[in-house]
Amino acid sequence: MNIPVIYEDDYLLVLDKPSGLLTIPAPGKTSRTLTGILNTDLKGRGLPYRLHPCHRLDRETSGLIVYAKGKSIQQKIMQLFLQRKVKKNYLAWVNGRLPAAQGAIKNAVAGQSAFTYYKLAAEKKDFSVVEIRPLTGRTNQIRIHFKQIGHPVLGDAKFAFRRDFKVRAKRLMLHAQDLEFIHPITGKLLRLRAPLPAEFQRV
Repeated sequence: MNIPVIYEDDYLLVLDKPSGLLTIPAPGKTSRTLTGILNTDLKGRGLPYRLHPCHRLDRETSGLIVYAKGKSIQQKIMQLFLQRKVKKNYLAWVNGRLPAAQGAIKNAVAGQSAFTYYKLAAEKKDFSVVEIRPLTGRTNQIRIHFKQIGHPVLGDAKFAFRRDFKVRAKRLMLHAQDLEFIHPITGKLLRLRAPLPAEFQRV
């Protein structure tokens, strides 16, 4: 697959994951995963290392995902995520018009505390373009939070129904657009951005 590389060095590989691809195998699922594709490619090229995901994106979510070239580097990056030293910014198209230009959603997700900041970027007739910064990383956190406040992410078929949307989208309109963190080995500040997917531009 032609998966765009956003950043690479001797320790890390950051990719722009397409929508519809699992990061790692899910229970009961046997479909191909991004991690499997990458490591099969490495093996075929005779490279001596494996790539390990440092976090996950939902199958339907596109955007930036960080892989480590080795387990020790993976642990260092995962610690940065756990310590909230990685700034994550998402872009979403959500149903309807938000009641405020910015805000915070603090509802628990699966019994665990969850915190999501959002800021309105643009307002259209039947949907809003929202910049989102999750401070916690609960599974499906953004999708659940925006459903809870009555503005589900366009194209969400897991936490919303087609009848909920006035605007149709062929995919989940959620994109992991920006990452910012200090490289744990080089000490370099990395500011990375994934371009807007074509489907977002069409909608």
